[in-house]
Amino acid sequence: MAQVTDKQPSVLKSLDWWTIGIYIALLIFGWISVCGASYTYGDNDIFSLGARSGMQIVWICTSIALGFVLLMLDNRFYDTFSYVIYGILLLLLFATIFNPHEIKGSRSWLVLGPLRLQPAEFAKFATALAISKLMSTYGFDIHRMKDFVAACVVVMLPMLFIVAQKETGSALVYLSFFLMFYREGMPGSILFTGVAMVVYFVVGIRYGETMIYPSPTPVGPFVVLLLVQVFSAGMVRIYCKNKKQSWQIIGYSIGATVLAVLFSEFVLPFNIVYVQLIATFVLVIFLLYQALYTRMRNYFLILLFTIGSVAFFYSASYVLNNVMEPHQRVRINVLLGLDEDLKGAGYNVHQSEIAIGSGGLRGKGFLNGTQTKLKFVPEQDTDFIFCTVGEEEGFLGSAGVLLLFLALIYRLIKMAERQPFRFGRVYGYCVLSIFLFHVFINVGMVLGLTPVIGIPLPFFSYGGSSLWGFTILLFIFLRIDAARNMDRTQS
Repeated sequence: MAQVTDKQPSVLKSLDWWTIGIYIALLIFGWISVCGASYTYGDNDIFSLGARSGMQIVWICTSIALGFVLLMLDNRFYDTFSYVIYGILLLLLFATIFNPHEIKGSRSWLVLGPLRLQPAEFAKFATALAISKLMSTYGFDIHRMKDFVAACVVVMLPMLFIVAQKETGSALVYLSFFLMFYREGMPGSILFTGVAMVVYFVVGIRYGETMIYPSPTPVGPFVVLLLVQVFSAGMVRIYCKNKKQSWQIIGYSIGATVLAVLFSEFVLPFNIVYVQLIATFVLVIFLLYQALYTRMRNYFLILLFTIGSVAFFYSASYVLNNVMEPHQRVRINVLLGLDEDLKGAGYNVHQSEIAIGSGGLRGKGFLNGTQTKLKFVPEQDTDFIFCTVGEEEGFLGSAGVLLLFLALIYRLIKMAERQPFRFGRVYGYCVLSIFLFHVFINVGMVLGLTPVIGIPLPFFSYGGSSLWGFTILLFIFLRIDAARNMDRTQS
């Protein structure tokens, strides 16, 4: 008993209390937002367990208690049982696929009497622990293909199970782990490739039907193929250290495009995309020749990037129209401005924008929002809860909330960088990446800047699974960081 008594004060004394203070502040502002979002005119008791604001207090109290329990555990527990925790969560995710309880079209919930839990929220910290364990093993090298593939498999397995539950939004959160991979040495070309694919998709779909007058040339394919050629030229310069070849590729590409545009303008109108396809084919032959002649691996990788870019672009339209669910397709079209649909898929975003805009600089005050009180915004106490902040607290309140999240991100970066062991650093950047993704996408979709994929705002959105999941994610890292402080004090 003496050891436990001696240990508890040392753990509490070694904690990063700045981070805990930010956590408590976010919980308080989150509860105020849940009150505003769930309040109905005429309600007298916001603390009643029959109201969502009252139940959120229960979730907050249990989350704090859960965090305290996690702090009292030995930090070596998380390292030792990482794979066990990951395996258990994978089994729960797999079992949830066959769950007969379907809620709002999703099979992602486990219903245990009056309690409903979403394993996908807890799988995040389990995956973060497992990937930290894997990457901290002796001899792991992210530059070695075998090790990198193994790390990707750890991330992709829960992602696939969650997609099978019809929870695409929650599955996309796992892409945030690639930010951690980049910090740990993943080549920047992989991250750039992901960004390039997003650009191809947005430009190609958004302007696929827009023509360059007077020729029958669609703007989308025209711009995308030109970008593929320019990106490939840039890679030749950066990764093959050949400035001359890079400028030659750009010169030939732009020259052929300009000649085609002039011919189409003054001689015979035709689809210039055909010329760009020929130019891209010539570029592929050139890269293949250089790869075989110089035996440089980088030329071959750039060749794969060029071919993959073209293949991805021309498959994007097929995926959008034949693979995605109808509601997902409509949401993307609304986001890209192809459809307006203010009464359908665009209704949520349109109403949330009205709510945020009506708040002005200082907001309408606590429980005085009209859009939220009249229930114009669907899911306003979960996925769209940030619109309540904007309406009741205004620009100043919204900016304050975002600054709190920014402070949390800053503390997580600082804590991750000071970890003496790779396990703690990798886990810290996993936590950072997940929080950053959630905040960026959630706030972005409320403002109409990102697709509506239905993910919660950390510590704000109503519900126990979300709040517990983020608390576990954060407090495990706080315990790992506290152990570092304890070891430094003892030494």
